[in-house]
Amino acid sequence: MSQRPEKHSLTLRGHRTSVSLEGPFWRAFRDLAKEKQRPINDLAAEIDEARGTEMGLASAIRLYVLRELQAKLP
Repeated sequence: MSQRPEKHSLTLRGHRTSVSLEGPFWRAFRDLAKEKQRPINDLAAEIDEARGTEMGLASAIRLYVLRELQAKLP
């Protein structure tokens, strides 16, 4: 199951940036933002602030999505 990452633009605190994620991660990230009733840019900015300098934004978003979905498991 190989999928190429899709590049999308986000605006983080007024600054445009591009993030490449696989389609399923984009869908899950959008769904989580909608569930939390937050704009995806705001959620991405929060993740960006918390990630530190050792990790890229795309990886931080993937890990965020993973943690959120794991928290929903029984």
